[in-house]
Amino acid sequence: MPSVQLADGELNYRFDGPVDAPVLVLSNSLGTTHEMWDAQVPAFSEHFRILRYDTRGHGSSSVTPGPYTIEQLGRDVLDLVDALGIDRFAFCGLSMGGLIGQWLGINAGERLTRLVICNTGAKIGTDEVWNERIDTVLKGGEQAMRDMRDASISRWFTPVFAGNDPTQTSRLTQMIASTSPAGYAANCAAVRDADYREQLGAIKVPTLIVCGAKDPVTTPEHGRFIQERVAGGELVEFEAAHLSNVEAGNDFTQRVLTFLRG
Repeated sequence: MPSVQLADGELNYRFDGPVDAPVLVLSNSLGTTHEMWDAQVPAFSEHFRILRYDTRGHGSSSVTPGPYTIEQLGRDVLDLVDALGIDRFAFCGLSMGGLIGQWLGINAGERLTRLVICNTGAKIGTDEVWNERIDTVLKGGEQAMRDMRDASISRWFTPVFAGNDPTQTSRLTQMIASTSPAGYAANCAAVRDADYREQLGAIKVPTLIVCGAKDPVTTPEHGRFIQERVAGGELVEFEAAHLSNVEAGNDFTQRVLTFLRG
């Protein structure tokens, strides 16, 4: 896979779909890679030029010194599309990717055609929760990331889905086990410090908010909070936990695609 050179590292990316189609950027959640979107690519790429990337500190992208901020990760997206000669684009991000989407909508809305923010919140978790996780990962290293893999199953998937599709569950949770502890901790700090509750009104681009009815991390209440503050924001709720694009599968894909096509 190719990469774009940033001022302080490299961002790994890949394209799928017709070269002359409008661009759709997909942004991964904390502890995953661009491959979390594999199930959406076949349908999305019929209509869009799909640009996936590994967020800084994840996958094959550079693990630069932390802590990171969501603004920094949002500017990475702008640097990526600028380097690739892309002016305007649609954006779809999940969890941490949804925070990046909010930052883009607030600060670079003129670059966006449409915005989809999935399983996210304007403010996610507490400082105490994130600081404890950061300390655990930095002290425990790779073993802590393997422990995180096991703990993530109950957050990312409902028990029914995890029991019925262990292959898919294992594929996704293995991503967190393979994530750099330093990169993971640096991104945890970015999520910890992000708070867009007072800025959501600045988002003017057409926006779809996706929720999982069984999501223990970013509940439907998080989604409704965003919808109430983004003019014209649409909200859809699936019977899923945190990775709704995986668990809701085709229903997620078709609903998001309908929105993106306008």
